[in-house]
Amino acid sequence: MTSAVTDGVEINVEVFYQKEYSNPMLHEFMFAYKITITNLNHFPIQLLRRRWEIFDSSGINKTVEGEGVIGAQPTINANESYHYMSACGIKTDMGKMYGFYTMLNLNTKRKFEVAIPQFNLIYPFKNN
Repeated sequence: MTSAVTDGVEINVEVFYQKEYSNPMLHEFMFAYKITITNLNHFPIQLLRRRWEIFDSSGINKTVEGEGVIGAQPTINANESYHYMSACGIKTDMGKMYGFYTMLNLNTKRKFEVAIPQFNLIYPFKNN
């Protein structure tokens, strides 16, 4: 698990190789990831946007950004967490992802960015 705290918001990431959706012979490697966002602040926040930087080992970089996550712009109350799962496919057996969320302090209406820590996407048999 990878984690980071920015401005009182903790991001935890767990990565899972998706064998059933991958085909290494065709250079298709699919990974699922579980994100847990914990609001350590004393005020509620709302996740407005996300931006991902996705790299594979061939040097290809892809940027993905948009509103919310998985079709939602969740509100996270003080000392509560929000979880979601998503997935990413790459064309090589190793890669990485990182990015940030744009959050809104619901008390002051101030927007701020929260870092999504870098995590690796590694085909499990690469380490053998």
